Amino acid sequence: MASSPSEHEIQQRIRQACGRGVVRLWRNNTGALVDQQGRFLRFGLCKGSSDLIGLRSLEVTKEMVGQRIAQFVALEIKTHCGVVSPEQRAFLQEVQELGGLAEVCRSVEQAQAVLVRAASAQAAA
Repeated sequence: MASSPSEHEIQQRIRQACGRGVVRLWRNNTGALVDQQGRFLRFGLCKGSSDLIGLRSLEVTKEMVGQRIAQFVALEIKTHCGVVSPEQRAFLQEVQELGGLAEVCRSVEQAQAVLVRAASAQAAA
């Protein structure tokens, strides 16, 4: 029996499969360490920020001058049984409230569906 892919493997597959065309996805490394001088340093966007972040190009309607804009994308990658932390859930909610696209994804297919569904909703508007 084949083992389930790790969160890192799922993340890489999603980034490679979905980060093309009108979407760009980047790995968002976050964490903390103590430097050589003993100072505590945090890196990455913020605690709870998503594994994959990026931009999705959108065409603004004629009523909005016909410009193209980039929509912020945050994909939190989890295994089938992975748990989303409260900080991660809060980050996703904040991105959504500010007009970005933010979802938890557990497979390439799920990430593709999220991006296609969002593009379809934009086209229908």
